[in-house]
Amino acid sequence: MPASTLFVMLAALFWGVSGGIGSILMADGWNPFMVSFYRGFIGFLFVLIWLMLRPHHSGLANGKLWFWSAIAGIGVAGNFAFYFISISQGSVAVAATLMYCAPLFVYLVSFALKLERPTIAKWAGIALVMVGIVLLTQLYEISASGLTMMGVGSGLLAGLSYAIFIFGFKYAAPHGSPQAILSIAFAVLAFILIIPSDIEQIVNALSAPVWPLFLTLGILGAGLSFVLYIIGLKHTAPALASVVAMVEPVTATLFGVFVLNEGLGGIQIIGMVLILATVTTLSVISSKPSNA
Repeated sequence: MPASTLFVMLAALFWGVSGGIGSILMADGWNPFMVSFYRGFIGFLFVLIWLMLRPHHSGLANGKLWFWSAIAGIGVAGNFAFYFISISQGSVAVAATLMYCAPLFVYLVSFALKLERPTIAKWAGIALVMVGIVLLTQLYEISASGLTMMGVGSGLLAGLSYAIFIFGFKYAAPHGSPQAILSIAFAVLAFILIIPSDIEQIVNALSAPVWPLFLTLGILGAGLSFVLYIIGLKHTAPALASVVAMVEPVTATLFGVFVLNEGLGGIQIIGMVLILATVTTLSVISSKPSNA
């Protein structure tokens, strides 16, 4: 396996594990916004070091870089926060799979902005994802599924927020280096998420017995994972990266089932498989040159 593909796979693996770590912390009484803040803030310190080591061609003097990086920061802040809220209101497996629907939102925005041509196959794929969401979340029997509407809605908003991050990063990329973009984005994230966080909890976490979990969450869930993903993506075909990205929801599901003892019904598993297969197929189709 090429090193670049391995980097992308490791990033997805770390993102999957971060959902489980976040679930453990929230079960211990820590606020979802505060957990998201620490994940992003530690990630900010990590990519800032990367920027200091590789400062050339940063583009920090370019106003467009700051604007689009800030948009990316808003997106990643929403992604982290809504993801953990969804986990707290449901399960890691469901939240991770709903977040994996991000390409669906990218499609819809691209259609609206006429950046991509809609086809019958793409609309059929979007419809299949929606069916999968209904089966996974059991919206037809929400009270019996162990989920809440807030959990379902937050999971989808996490996917939408990730789509915003993708667009922000894409439009910032021509104006500066990845490490500069991520440094600005994570700084914006920290500023946004410290507002709804419990300041007392933020301070207490520094001396709490679980501080190694916060450190691990930040390094694996934001710092190291984003660096590996960006480096790996440079030499990995988009179609292959889309397939490898399935490691994230699969890892999160396995973590939830085997470590956190979360259960999934047969209908939910069918919905999960339908979402993962369809979203991956849509991502592969979108990455083909003919659609560029």
